[in-house]
Amino acid sequence: MKIKDDFLWGGAIAANQAEGAYAEDGKGLSTMDVVPMNQKRQFIKQGKMSYLQCQKDDYFPTHQAIDFYHTYKEDIRMLAEMGFKCFRTSIAWTRIYPTGIEEKPHSLGLQYYRDLFQECHKYGIEPLVTISHFDVPMYLVETYGSWRNRKMIDFYIKYAKTLFEEFNGLVKYWITFNEINVILHNSFSGAGLILTDDENLEQIKYQAAHHELVASALAVKIAHQINPYNQVGCMLAAGDYYPYTCHPEDVLLAMNRNRESYFFIDIQSKGIYPSYIDRLFKEKNIQLSMYDNDLEIMKDHTVDFIALSYYTSRCASMQKQKDESEANVMKSIKNPYIPSSEWGWQIDPLGLRITLNTLYDRYQKPLFIVENGLGAKDELINGTVEDDYRIDYLREHIKAMKEAMKDGVEVIGYLTWGCIDLVAASTGQMSKRYGFVYVDRDDYGQGTNRRFKKKSFDWYKKVIASNGEDLY
Repeated sequence: MKIKDDFLWGGAIAANQAEGAYAEDGKGLSTMDVVPMNQKRQFIKQGKMSYLQCQKDDYFPTHQAIDFYHTYKEDIRMLAEMGFKCFRTSIAWTRIYPTGIEEKPHSLGLQYYRDLFQECHKYGIEPLVTISHFDVPMYLVETYGSWRNRKMIDFYIKYAKTLFEEFNGLVKYWITFNEINVILHNSFSGAGLILTDDENLEQIKYQAAHHELVASALAVKIAHQINPYNQVGCMLAAGDYYPYTCHPEDVLLAMNRNRESYFFIDIQSKGIYPSYIDRLFKEKNIQLSMYDNDLEIMKDHTVDFIALSYYTSRCASMQKQKDESEANVMKSIKNPYIPSSEWGWQIDPLGLRITLNTLYDRYQKPLFIVENGLGAKDELINGTVEDDYRIDYLREHIKAMKEAMKDGVEVIGYLTWGCIDLVAASTGQMSKRYGFVYVDRDDYGQGTNRRFKKKSFDWYKKVIASNGEDLY
C-alpha cells in the first residue's frame, strides 16, 4: 500500500521559537516573550509564578531565537531543496494586534506573513498555519486574565478573521490552537493563565478551555464562510497512556489519563461535551459558565481534520514510583521496555501506530502528524552533523505511520518538528536540537547564526522524493 501522491511531507516551527525580533516593527509583548531560560522557567510556564515583564537579569531565548524573521527566505529555500510539500508555522498574535485590543491590524505584521507565505508558494510549498501557538498578548493577560475571561473569544475571533481574510488564497490549512490539552499542564504557556493557590485551579483551567473551544468552533465557522476550501483542524499533544501493569487499577488510570487529552478533541471533532466529563466536574466542583448558544456553536462547527504532535508514549500506575520520565509536558512512569533520549523522553515508534489507530477509531476524521522529532545534542564537525540517531528515530516513526495507514488510518501529512534548529519550548535551550539544518547559536544566543546541512538533510530529501518508499 503506497502513500498517495498528494501526501504532505514537510516540517514545522513556531513563531515564538524561531522568529526572534520580539520587539521589532511594532510587535507587542507576548506570553512566551516573558519566559526566561532559568530555574523559574517551569514554574512560570505552569502558571504558578506571575511574571508579567522581562527582568533585566534574565535571559530570554525567544527574543532573538534563530532570527527567522530576517532569514526566512534563505530558510525556505533550504526547505524547498529538501522537497518540502508543506511548511507549518504559527503567526505571532502580537505582530498583527500588538496588544490584542486594536481596532485595525498592524500592516507591517500582515506584510511579513504575506511575504513569508508567498515565498513558500514560490517553491510549491503549502503553508499550514497555527493561529495560536502558545501565544497570547501580554496586555490581554494583565488586563483581562487571558482565557479565564470570556472577552478573549471576541479578541481571538477578530484576530482569526483578519488572518482568514488577509491570507485568503495563500493559506488553506489552519490549526486553531497548538496542543490545546497543554492548558491542563502548562497553563501559562498554553493559555496565558496565572494561577493562585486560593482558587479552584481545575475550575479556572476548564472554564478557560471552554472559552477556547467556543473560539475554535467560531473560527471554523468564519474560515468556511470566507472560503469553503479552507481546512481547519484542532491539535493535541498526543501519545497514548499505557497501563503500567495489567492490574485493573492501572488500566482504569490509563483510560482516565487518556480522556484528559481526548476531552478537547471529543468536543472539537464531535461537537459535544463527552458524557464522562460530568463525573469529573462534579468531583472537582467545576461549574462552567456558558452562554445559551455555546453548545450549538460547538455542535455546528466541528473541525475538518485532527492534527497531533507525537514524541513519546506514556505509562500510568496507581503505585507511586520514583522512576519517572518527562514525556513532553506530561509526567509518566518510565517504561522499562523502551529507550530514552538525552532529555529523558522515551522513544516508542510503535506507540505512534497505536496512537494513530486510537484517534482514527475514535473520530473517523483525517489525521495530520504536524510534530514528530528527536531533540538531541548535535556536534558540528567540518560543516555538518552526523546525526544518524535522528535518521534512525524518524525512519522508525515513518515506518510506524505507514503501518497505521495499512491498518486503514487516513493520514494526510507528516511534518517533523523543528526542521530548522530552534529554541526548545520545554527548556529554552538551543542545544536541544531537532532540525535537518544546524543553526550556529548556543544556549545563550552566541554564534554566527549560519546554517549548515546535517546528514539528515539529504536523507529526508530522499524520503520525500520517494514518497516515503526509500527510508535508508
